[in-house]
Amino acid sequence: MLQVDKTSVMNFENAIRGARNPMNSWARMDSYYDKNGNYILGENDLSLAMRLAKAGSDHRKYLRMIFVSVDITAPLYWWKEYDTYKISTVANSTSTMHKIHSKPFSIEDFSVDHLTPSSYAFMETVVKKLEEIRLEYIETKSKETWYDMIQLLPSSYNQMRTCTFNYENLINMYRARKAHKLQEWHTFCDWIQTLPYAAELITFEP
Repeated sequence: MLQVDKTSVMNFENAIRGARNPMNSWARMDSYYDKNGNYILGENDLSLAMRLAKAGSDHRKYLRMIFVSVDITAPLYWWKEYDTYKISTVANSTSTMHKIHSKPFSIEDFSVDHLTPSSYAFMETVVKKLEEIRLEYIETKSKETWYDMIQLLPSSYNQMRTCTFNYENLINMYRARKAHKLQEWHTFCDWIQTLPYAAELITFEP
């Protein structure tokens, strides 16, 4: 399971202006803001943006100036793979270490959408045991009991992080993960496809 919320895309105008700096071609800028505050690329700007994007990373530096912020909720096993992409990305997560005991455990806290019925039943047993340990920790504040919670916690536990990317990051992530066997990566790549001008600037064939 992977869920995305609160997507914001920023700095298109400045990025496009910067893309025109090498040729001093600012007079050809024809983009504008619509009545909803969305930045709409004009024909000239979109043509330039696409040509530079397809010319390779050396030529599309402006894509590093288009920023994306989003809240992602995903299981720990997905975050472990996501951490490969730490260069030029930032993530601020909810704290497992400090807040794991602050709410009751329930099956909804875990990604269990692909479990077989017998494994799902076993997972319910694990969740019940974690809740027992949590209640014991609240009562005793025992470090040993706290470690029981941390070390028994399955990698399917869902964590929310607020993440930032730029369009260049997202090109690399999309190409590397669009055919991955984890469904979470497919959901992430589907989200990338919804970003402004994704087809023209991110998901295009090289």
